[in-house]
Amino acid sequence: MRKFLSGAIASPHFPFYVTAVLFVILFGAGSVMFEGFFSPQVFLNLFIDNAPLIIVTVGITFTIISGFGGIDLSVGAVVALTCMTLAVLMRDTSLSPFVCMVIVLFIGLAVGALNGFLITFFRLQPFIVTLGTMFLCRGLTAILSRDSVPIDNELYGELAFWSLPIGDCFLSLGAIVALIVVVIATVVLKFTAFGRGVYAAGGNEQSARLMGLNVNAIRLKVYMISGFCASLGGIAYSMIMLSGYAQHGLGMEMDAIASSVIGGTQLMGGVGFIPGTLLGVMIQGTILTIISFQGTLSAWWTKIVVGLLLCLFIVMQAIVNEHKNKLMSLSAEGEAKKK
Repeated sequence: MRKFLSGAIASPHFPFYVTAVLFVILFGAGSVMFEGFFSPQVFLNLFIDNAPLIIVTVGITFTIISGFGGIDLSVGAVVALTCMTLAVLMRDTSLSPFVCMVIVLFIGLAVGALNGFLITFFRLQPFIVTLGTMFLCRGLTAILSRDSVPIDNELYGELAFWSLPIGDCFLSLGAIVALIVVVIATVVLKFTAFGRGVYAAGGNEQSARLMGLNVNAIRLKVYMISGFCASLGGIAYSMIMLSGYAQHGLGMEMDAIASSVIGGTQLMGGVGFIPGTLLGVMIQGTILTIISFQGTLSAWWTKIVVGLLLCLFIVMQAIVNEHKNKLMSLSAEGEAKKK
């Protein structure tokens, strides 16, 4: 039993297993405490309400896995810029909503490319670079309009309210897109050369370069993916809010980082699992849903609980890494004795 536990802790997916168990416990607790909590629609609402955060968190997970202190603080600001740009374009031009969406996706790619270029080729810290682009995007959003700009395009409204019937329940377009993004990201990281390169660069950059990997290209693409996911998340966010506002997405970058870490992504890079990232977001959504059903607690309790969980998972990561190092040392000693 001890050997089994030791092997389980050493597994790269151990944090994911812990996150999955935690989600089941939280959802089970809500089901026991509140009538109507344990229902398919309440479960599907976790995807519907958190679709923008799921998409954004997927992008940020790529940056963290890639190492070199990888992080993207600009994603919340890109969400706000996306919403405002969509609102202004549909208010002041006759462009199709689909053309507007393509434009904002290119804006996200451009912000991601700028982050990646400065981080990769000037060896600047991701924290500082993405902090700068966060201020840049917030400023551009405020220049477009300091007031809330409604999105009243009829076609866009139809897209926002469209839903996929699932028996007596439904799933929104944004939630469907979020799930598709999760599946694509999982496949890319697990089964493609680029995904393996992301893990290799995050695990040990020098070794990755010695293996012939183009780490600079990988890191540039990673930040472009994050920018693209932020703008796509902004589109999903605009379908919920149907407006552009300079304060949209405020603090979303912190929620995304917390969700990714709770989902098992290690901040030093090289380790991460996209389904775990999804569960990290779902845990936040479940906590907020429990608070909503309770009715008297402030939504800020979600932040308190998530903060405690974040600290717990960071400590767990340190313990797991120490355990892995111990196992490696014992294995090396065993090999030395055999020789």
